[in-house]
Amino acid sequence: MRKRVAFYGGTFDPVHCGHIMVAERLLSLFRLDEFVFLPAFHAPHKADTKPTSAYHRFAMLALATADEPRISISTLELDRAEKRYTVDTLPELIERHPDTDLFFVMGADSWTDILAWREWEKVLLMTNHIVVTRPGYEIGFEHVSEAVRTRIVDLRNSDDLPHKTISSPSIFITDAVSQNVSATGIRDDIREDDKLDRVSDVPQEVAKYIEKYELYR
Repeated sequence: MRKRVAFYGGTFDPVHCGHIMVAERLLSLFRLDEFVFLPAFHAPHKADTKPTSAYHRFAMLALATADEPRISISTLELDRAEKRYTVDTLPELIERHPDTDLFFVMGADSWTDILAWREWEKVLLMTNHIVVTRPGYEIGFEHVSEAVRTRIVDLRNSDDLPHKTISSPSIFITDAVSQNVSATGIRDDIREDDKLDRVSDVPQEVAKYIEKYELYR
């Protein structure tokens, strides 16, 4: 049996309960052997926004996933200490994980803006992808090429899940997670009064870490 490993890229600034729910739900839904958070050093599409230090973001991810043996964190992009494009990272992941079915996870917002990604079609055709829907975001397919559309497997409102061998790379659309939490909203909440009021939006240990190190103030 080939292993199944999913990589979830993003800044995770901070990691929140929505991120963790995605990991836990996809582990079950796709029968993954491992779910890997892949924090970016600095996301290219957020060039005007400087993220919190990689050290803090990695530490919060570690705290949030400490009790989940099948969830890990890759420092591939953090170790490079530079802006990295997905089209450059995916070949490295594929090379490092031979004989493995790889899945690259993205949110509905990333899917909507995919044409802004460097060599976006190459990215989408390179491996399996999982697009997780989100309240307030419409999932359309008209903006992508025909080559990409032929690979789309719409799992919304469906129990026909991909438990069997995947014969060719596909793009799976799933509504398995429906939690409207955003890192931007959490940061804005703290900046309003120098306090995290939305404590239920982040794991408890992450909330303590944010308070201890006075992040996002």
